[in-house]
Amino acid sequence: MRTIFISDLHLSGQRPEKLQTFQALLSRAAGRVEALYILGDLFEVWVGDDDDTPPNPEILNAMREFSGRGTPLYVMHGNRDFFMGGAFAGKTGCTLLADPHAADLYGTRVLLMHGDLLCSQDTDYQAFRQKVRAPPWQQRFLSRPLWVRKAIGHYARWRSRHASRRKADYIIDVDQASVEAAMRAHGVRLLIHGHTHRPAIHDFDLDGEPARRIVLGDWYVRDSVLVCDAASQRLMPVGEFLAGPD
Repeated sequence: MRTIFISDLHLSGQRPEKLQTFQALLSRAAGRVEALYILGDLFEVWVGDDDDTPPNPEILNAMREFSGRGTPLYVMHGNRDFFMGGAFAGKTGCTLLADPHAADLYGTRVLLMHGDLLCSQDTDYQAFRQKVRAPPWQQRFLSRPLWVRKAIGHYARWRSRHASRRKADYIIDVDQASVEAAMRAHGVRLLIHGHTHRPAIHDFDLDGEPARRIVLGDWYVRDSVLVCDAASQRLMPVGEFLAGPD
């Protein structure tokens, strides 16, 4: 059996083909994997569990059907969908994970993160992240009408996209010192995260021991999935996973 990890799908009504790919992955994986982890940014924008904008209900139903077949489904907040809450978990049958989250992966302790916390040199973003993750700020936001939250969410997405274009690559990528500090703090030598849209497997030395950081790909272009078993960790296109043997 295998465990699979995905992130940064950014599902929305503007890209129906990505929803179809996600549905195909859920159908293929149900009952054939030990667990599915979604490490943030499942949605392009998520402004509250009452947001029934299409195709949100279709996405939630597909996830509910997947988890209803007995395969554990774990979801972590990303920087686009950190308003997912208890109602979302109830509708999908998923378990919401804190960021970071340490887990056991076939006898190896692994640290799971969305990845934005590791971009520590982007101080403007980190200040914004701290503000919007505060419970009082979130309560005020969620008390607004849904149409207002949608407008704010889409404006924030536009502003973020343009701000990122003005920043140097090293600022919006993860900081290696922050990577190593997080791994030390959790006593791991394996880290899996998304967010940066730079899929790769990085092997390096951490305090005299071999360590590995696996970056999940986004679904704008790559549609990547990480497939893990007791012997290996493989990043591959979703199409390859769908076409593979059971």
